[in-house]
Amino acid sequence: MHGADLMSVPQLVWGLDAKVVAVAIVILAYVILFTEKLNRAVVALLAASIMIFAGILTQNTAIKGIDFNTLALLIGMMTIVGISEKTGIFQYVAIWGAKKVKANPRGILVVLGVVTAVFSAFLDNVTTVLLIVPVTFQITKKLGVPTYPFLLMEIFASNIGGTATLIGDPPNILIGSALGLSFTDFLFELTPIVTLCMIFLIGVFDFFWGRRLVSTENRRQAVMALNEKEAITDKILLIKSLCVLFLVIVGFILAEHLHIANGTIAMFGGSLLMLLYTWGMGHEERDNRIEKAFDLVDWTTIFFFAGLFVIVYGLEVTGVLSMLGEKFIEITDGSIKKASLLIVWVSALVSAAIDNIPFVATMIPMIKSMEEAMGGREMMMPVWWALSLGACFGGNGTLIGASANVIVAGMASREGHPISFLGFMKWSIPIMLMTVALATLYLYTEYFIIMHLE
Repeated sequence: MHGADLMSVPQLVWGLDAKVVAVAIVILAYVILFTEKLNRAVVALLAASIMIFAGILTQNTAIKGIDFNTLALLIGMMTIVGISEKTGIFQYVAIWGAKKVKANPRGILVVLGVVTAVFSAFLDNVTTVLLIVPVTFQITKKLGVPTYPFLLMEIFASNIGGTATLIGDPPNILIGSALGLSFTDFLFELTPIVTLCMIFLIGVFDFFWGRRLVSTENRRQAVMALNEKEAITDKILLIKSLCVLFLVIVGFILAEHLHIANGTIAMFGGSLLMLLYTWGMGHEERDNRIEKAFDLVDWTTIFFFAGLFVIVYGLEVTGVLSMLGEKFIEITDGSIKKASLLIVWVSALVSAAIDNIPFVATMIPMIKSMEEAMGGREMMMPVWWALSLGACFGGNGTLIGASANVIVAGMASREGHPISFLGFMKWSIPIMLMTVALATLYLYTEYFIIMHLE
């Protein structure tokens, strides 16, 4: 935070303490977001504007609060994924995987879970489920087996798999951008626990569902008759998309050595793919395609993030977050161990109940304010990883815990396979608690047993 920004905040706003007004604006915004009565981007932008009208922020200081690296990373990756999905590669992999296990329903359950987790790690989990779920309906219908366990597996796998990398889940994008963490930082630190949790998830589902998923030989032959090659709609675009995605991933890995921000790499990748996507076209057709490519970006999410950054910055400049940070240090006695264990569980429980994005956006500056008193950034890394794991795994707790959950539930309802809120919780709560427990054990072992932190 800039000292000048803090100095410029008035002590009183509308006759009230500026801290009280800032907290009231944020609480009201979060309550409205939780009810989902209004569009989330509209709510965030209105709350950000009120912060400025109140005098807590000026337009200049509000802009300082926006993390443009995060926005660039989101826009770039949304463009790449949006164009790539037109090729049919996701459907190809799902059908190919189903045939590799001889259309055995038990094997397909595992394959679709793994495919969902891997795609969610390198793309985003919402796009992944949007593309995998329709294929799931097609395969399960041909096999004559219940769709429910496959959909549950894909929901849980998308949130667990997305935790593994910088770009897999929005909380990681926020944390990575705020701390300047690299793609490899997330990959090396979180992939082991994500892999362990996926093994656990597959084991649970195979035990409870695998043996009950039985199909006739004729039905299995119907799946084997599917031609995965027909899913590929544009081979040339597929090659271009895979090349650009490969370059972007390599760029992320080398970013810390090249001293280039991840947002710049993603924007370059998105721009390059749009260039290749429209290469050799006439002026009118080219511009039309570019406009459609920009439509692939979820601008609601982009503006939601922008507004969210501003209202959280209002809490920061008024000193609310540093005050909460001091209180948190008191509660944990300045112990990294206690702070990490508390953060991972609080993050999980809160993220199960509300959208984890505003929660993480609020927690980041609060935890940053604690770093100096608790030994600096390096000492605080267990706390940061706890925030990531708790927020991402917590998304599996309820049907509204993560965007992917809501998307799958909506698609299932339209296909005549409704997923009830309470029915989902019978599976989601145990899965969420066990994965968070595994994450806690992982953090405890790595940092407080092996590295002897306190």
